[in-house]
Amino acid sequence: MHDDLIARAKAWLAEDPDAETREELAELIDAGEVTELAARFAGTLQFGTAGLRGELGAGAMRMNRSVVIRAAAGLAAYLRKKGQGDGLVVVGYDARHKSADFARDTAAVMTGAGLRAAVLPRPLPTPVLAYAIRHLGAVAGVEVTASHNPPRDNGYKVYLGDGSQIVPPADAEIAAEIDAIVSLHDVPRPDAGWETLDDSVLDAYLARTDAVLAEGSPRTARTVYTAMHGVGKDVLLAAFARAGFPEPALVAEQAEPDPDFPTVAFPNPEEPGAMDLAFAKARETDPDLVVANDPDADRCAVAVKDAGEWRMLRGDEVGSLLAAHLVRRGATGTFAESIVSSSLLGRIAEKAGLSYEETLTGFKWIARAEGLRYGYEEALGYCVDPDGVRDKDGITAALLITELASELKEEGRTLLDLLDDLAVEHGLHATDQLSVRVQDLSVIADAMSRLRERPPTELAGLAITRAEDLTKGTETLPPTDGLRYTLDGARVIVRPSGTEPKLKCYLEVVVPVAAHADLPAARARATELLDAIKRDLSAAAGI
Repeated sequence: MHDDLIARAKAWLAEDPDAETREELAELIDAGEVTELAARFAGTLQFGTAGLRGELGAGAMRMNRSVVIRAAAGLAAYLRKKGQGDGLVVVGYDARHKSADFARDTAAVMTGAGLRAAVLPRPLPTPVLAYAIRHLGAVAGVEVTASHNPPRDNGYKVYLGDGSQIVPPADAEIAAEIDAIVSLHDVPRPDAGWETLDDSVLDAYLARTDAVLAEGSPRTARTVYTAMHGVGKDVLLAAFARAGFPEPALVAEQAEPDPDFPTVAFPNPEEPGAMDLAFAKARETDPDLVVANDPDADRCAVAVKDAGEWRMLRGDEVGSLLAAHLVRRGATGTFAESIVSSSLLGRIAEKAGLSYEETLTGFKWIARAEGLRYGYEEALGYCVDPDGVRDKDGITAALLITELASELKEEGRTLLDLLDDLAVEHGLHATDQLSVRVQDLSVIADAMSRLRERPPTELAGLAITRAEDLTKGTETLPPTDGLRYTLDGARVIVRPSGTEPKLKCYLEVVVPVAAHADLPAARARATELLDAIKRDLSAAAGI
């Protein structure tokens, strides 16, 4: 076993095109670091519907140039089998460690396979790549990013020609082509032959952002903005300037791209502490709202002043605010969201006479809703211009929420006032999450099987009226690893995260509200119920 492991590591080393990872691997082999080598060669980094995502480093279970070249070659083989062997593949990348290398390798592999490749001019937001695919008539797109993961990670996201991320069976078919690659020496990688795009694609994207705003709408709301050390700043500032909003006050410490993300533990606006610097800037400048992007700017976080203190709005709150804003503007088409997002969107759509669709988690599913006009999911992802970007877009979402804040400001109201109105109209929909990050993935599997074998009959004293195992699929949903409990006045979904070592439980309670005066009592009741559901669910799952 030991000898076999060393042999596999040496074979990998012989093919590795990257001096940095070659040196790293050679040191591990020379030092006889069997445990570390075993972790790096326990299998291969699995290509799924999120593409690839993992820790940077040498070996088959890490993100590195060897793994990326194989992934690109597998994608090229898949496209050729689909009769698209002369098509264009657009490649975008963020500012993480190795992103530019991975983008260049992808372009070289596509060119070597006979496809045409075009690379975005510099690190840019993921939505610019998603836009470029359809704008340029490409057969596929690749974005090199690990979104809001820790600094040590990178990833590889694949889109097909419709401009949305891959879904089954494409993921398995691409994975099979990747597995069929015997040696990297079989993958031609010319030094040139692909195109590096100029700013015309970015300009076309920015021209498109104007379309999300209503002509002549107020543009007065003042913002504080943080790019969270990512690539959002220049594009967001350009979009805001075009729209005629006041220039956002920047969180200087986080404004420029930095792959080490020095001021945050996790570069995700949802993580505790990530917004501290933005709130400090807000206390200094007193804006109408705080806007944050995650590092690849496909997500948008919003914070508001609540009783004198700055607080982040939940993704579900922003999701329903944007929906209400679009309804007020007379939007038509389908409103869609993932099953883990608040059911309030369905109520808003129903009352407005709009079609509504619930999908599996992830924008790869939301973007495919028939006749999509607006889609969102609670993890701060919003698609407000599906004809332009068939994915979540943190730039256009920021424009739209700032327009809404401006309209409310003209009326002497705030985003919180509109949330109150929605609660009185549709019931208070309060959401929360129980999220457990693990070192050992078996903890997640154990919790899921415990819930399947001994399902709870009630949570927080509310009877479970329906328990569904989503691995079997439903009338409207394909199979997925998850459990859904419908309670009297509440809903719970439990699922393993698709991108991180986390078990995620999504909770929602709905408390009827007769009038604005009843909101404080309804909020207290909702908090009490959510806390009790968390407690009972933790016990049932053994986490």
